[in-house]
Amino acid sequence: MLVSVVMPTYNCGKYILESIDSVLAQTITDWELQIVDDCSTDDTQEILKPYLEKYPQIHYYRLSQNGGPAVARTVAIERAEGKYVAFLDSDDLWLPEKLEKQISFMKNTKSAFSCSAYACMDDEGNSLHYALFPPEKTDYAKCIRLSNPIGNLTAIYDQEILGKFQVPPIKKRNDFALWLQILKKTTFCAGIQEVLGVYRTGRKGSVSSNKLKQAKYHWQLYHDIEHHGVLRSFFELGCWAFVKGTHIGLVKKAYR
Repeated sequence: MLVSVVMPTYNCGKYILESIDSVLAQTITDWELQIVDDCSTDDTQEILKPYLEKYPQIHYYRLSQNGGPAVARTVAIERAEGKYVAFLDSDDLWLPEKLEKQISFMKNTKSAFSCSAYACMDDEGNSLHYALFPPEKTDYAKCIRLSNPIGNLTAIYDQEILGKFQVPPIKKRNDFALWLQILKKTTFCAGIQEVLGVYRTGRKGSVSSNKLKQAKYHWQLYHDIEHHGVLRSFFELGCWAFVKGTHIGLVKKAYR
């Protein structure tokens, strides 16, 4: 198996088939999709049944109790059998050549961890006509300083080289916490300067749409998960607040 796609889901019945279709449309076919349902209360499970019957490479696992996206991601990573582990949330999309281009890039540059630029759309799938581009190289320090310039839907890491990871158990920013774990085992994340995915912004009820408590979760990440001292954690929290206001972590460009 070449690629395992990690897809946690919670009440995304409205969007999940579109996300799955973007995986099915990939120009390479040697992949599996690990969907882990965090006890959705909508019709997600029913919606998926025809796809699960038709496509044996799509695997569905429903958690026995709601644990949050970190738990769902960890379970999906545990079940992943591919050389590469790629991430896609159940409301985001990939462009058809995403896996082919990104894995070719990783092989050519001998990178164990990579990400790419991504475009943005609104809740209804309308283009917002801009894309965000990551740094060409992001190490541990830069990842913190820029408050995570690695888009979750764009990340891929080499599981044969780096192994399995437990996603730190925080409700928000757990993808950020995971990238920091990965960056402790490899020198940097290589950023592809090409749009390979589309991120859905502002979805009502999504974990990332509620900004009011984000400072709390960043403090938890810096101080409790990464075990940084109080002064360093305050400094990193200040970096987050600055980056949040200026979008300095990613380069914003016009996009169709």
